[in-house]
Amino acid sequence: MKLLKKGILIIFLIPISLFSQIEEPHKVLMVGNSFTYFWNMPQMVEAMAEHQDINLETSQSTVGGSNLEQHWKKQKGTQTRKILDKEKFDIVVLQDHSMSTIEAPERFTTYSTKLIDLINENDAKPLLSMTWAYDSNPLMQEGISSSYIELGRETGVKVVPVGTIFMQAQKARPNLKIYFDDKHPSSDGSYLIALIYYKYLTGNSVKDIPNRLVTEDSEGDQLYLSFVLPETGVFLRQLVDDFDMESFKKAH
Repeated sequence: MKLLKKGILIIFLIPISLFSQIEEPHKVLMVGNSFTYFWNMPQMVEAMAEHQDINLETSQSTVGGSNLEQHWKKQKGTQTRKILDKEKFDIVVLQDHSMSTIEAPERFTTYSTKLIDLINENDAKPLLSMTWAYDSNPLMQEGISSSYIELGRETGVKVVPVGTIFMQAQKARPNLKIYFDDKHPSSDGSYLIALIYYKYLTGNSVKDIPNRLVTEDSEGDQLYLSFVLPETGVFLRQLVDDFDMESFKKAH
């Protein structure tokens, strides 16, 4: 804002953070299964945004063990198409069953594409969420990654490199338990996933994200979403910050 008074140019500087407080919130729908909802991951992303005064609302359409064919066909109690018909979102993230790219690649391609088309018709931006390999078989990751990247190129949809960074964490700190069992993320693993989504969606550094993430329930009482040890938090945040997300976005 500029004012000219008595020949003097006066410039008022408005902090950038204020703009995020007056803009409409960005609404994100996360579609998937337990890989998405474990340990309150979508809520963690929203809590990270709130910590940095960013307007970001996350919702989820998740059913344990479900794949995108079931989300498309309204099977297994999935509500994704109903939600998309009723509500408007800025971004919709698609996470398929972890074994889809390996055991059912045609299903993966077909129903991801159908949902991508539906999301585009609803004037939202689709994203593909790359899953990670099982703890017992890290060799799965190459096939998973290539399938998501290939589908992204075919459809023109960007890929969130969750699996890539998740496996980097496993390789760099094999003693850190980022798996809850052979496939699901631990609480530390879900914190890492939330960091990845948050940086991808906002472009912001995650360096100052706290180790404890909180929200409020419907009555305004505080709920703790996540606890990570200080040294674990430092490692995971540095791992995500060091990943060249912008270059990955341009390439994939």
